[in-house]
Amino acid sequence: MRVVPNLYPAFDRHELVVHAPEHARSFAQLSRSQTALVAEAWRRRRTAASAEGYAYVHPFVNEGRAAGASLAHSHSQLVWLRGPPPAVRAEGGRTCRLCELLAAERSEPARLVAERDGLVALCPPAGRAPFEVLLAPVAHGGDAFGPALDPALGLLAELVRALRALEGPVPWNVWLRAGEHWRLELVPRLSTFAGMELGAGIFVVTVAPEDAAASLRGALEAR
Repeated sequence: MRVVPNLYPAFDRHELVVHAPEHARSFAQLSRSQTALVAEAWRRRRTAASAEGYAYVHPFVNEGRAAGASLAHSHSQLVWLRGPPPAVRAEGGRTCRLCELLAAERSEPARLVAERDGLVALCPPAGRAPFEVLLAPVAHGGDAFGPALDPALGLLAELVRALRALEGPVPWNVWLRAGEHWRLELVPRLSTFAGMELGAGIFVVTVAPEDAAASLRGALEAR
C-alpha cells in the first residue's frame, strides 16, 4: 500500500492511495486483506489530516475512464478539507433521514442487497443511476474511519464483483460521506446524466431498484 501526492491536485491537499503492488485494474480484484489495508490507509491519513488542522477527509474511487479515472491501476483519492463539504453540511436536522430510510427498507426488504457485520447494502428507492447502492451501518453515529470501515470496504469489493458479473467491467464512482450517519455511495455509470438530470435534478433510471437489488443479491449468492 502506498499513499502519494496527486500529480495533478485539484485541492491544496490531494492524495492518491495505490491499492496494490500488483497491476489490479479493478477494486473487484482486491482480496479482503487488501481492502482492509485500504481502510487502514484512509484511517491513517485522516489522523494526519486532523493533526494538521484539516477537519474533513473525502475519500473516493473513480474506476473507468467514463467515471473520471485517468489511471488503470486500482486506486482511491483523498482530499483534505478545512471543514465538511456542502453535501454533508446540508444533512443537518433534528431527525436522521438515513435512519428512517434504513428502518423502512429493512422492514420491506425488496430493495435490500445484503446485511451483515452491522452493515446494510441496498438499492435506494430514488437513486441516480441503475444499480446504485447505498452501504451504511445500521447504527446511527460512529466514526466513518473506525473499525466498521474494514468490512464495509470488503463488502464494497463484493458488490463491484457482483456488478461486473451482471454488466461487465462498467465504470463507477464511490465515495465515503462522513456525516453524522456515515455511508458509502456506489454509483455505476451505466447511463449518461443529461439535461433532465443536470438541469432539473430529476434522474431517469432505467432499472427499477427492486429489480437491481434482486439481480445483485443473486450475483452475490452465486459467488
